[in-house]
Amino acid sequence: MIYERVIPAVFLSRPNRFIAHVLVDGREEIAHVKNTGRCKELLVPGCTVYLYCATEPKRKTKYDLIAVQKGSRLINMDSQAPNAVAEEWLRKVLPEAELRREVCYGASRFDFRIQQGEKISFLEVKGVTLEQDGIAMFPDAPTERGVKHIRELIACKQEGYGAGLLFVVKMKGIQCLRPNDRTHPEFGQALREAAAAGVQLHAVDCIVRENSLIIDNPLPIDLEDVFGAEKTIAAMDRQQS
Repeated sequence: MIYERVIPAVFLSRPNRFIAHVLVDGREEIAHVKNTGRCKELLVPGCTVYLYCATEPKRKTKYDLIAVQKGSRLINMDSQAPNAVAEEWLRKVLPEAELRREVCYGASRFDFRIQQGEKISFLEVKGVTLEQDGIAMFPDAPTERGVKHIRELIACKQEGYGAGLLFVVKMKGIQCLRPNDRTHPEFGQALREAAAAGVQLHAVDCIVRENSLIIDNPLPIDLEDVFGAEKTIAAMDRQQS
């Protein structure tokens, strides 16, 4: 996907999850943050961010904050982008498939319904912006909604449909994706249960530029419970002391 009219700015502060104060050519402006996650490790005062310049006359803010520079790594922050780039990617890798977005099934609504001949599959897409030492992690904050999505995908699989979860890691230079068990252990447990139930888990990285986002290469997913192992070692240390 391509953004038109993108400019650099300096991040100043984020008084709430919806807006940021930024410097544009020396002027303080307000930008809409297109990501309601915490992003504390990204939006650091003084960092370089990139703004989409909106043209809709009824908007309250002129700018959308869509990307941030973290060291040498550029990270897309637009929470609406993963579904858009996922659709572009799916149409390339599954050119014969019929794709529908935001499809209800039972009490659930999935990001994509994919039909290939007689086979119907449901796919959920999650955007990933959290990175530590070259490891991407999801989620960056507890997400009961994310756990619910996984449980619903397991139910779809049990009812005979295809089911998948796609993690769109919105950056390059990543070794693998891991569930963030320290932040939300229930999500990690649900993800492992989904893998055991046959839900297809995929992760991809992205080529990120100031004005574009494109899915690039697959990434391995590491489902080892690193946090659980840390707790076990800590408990053993306490017993021996």
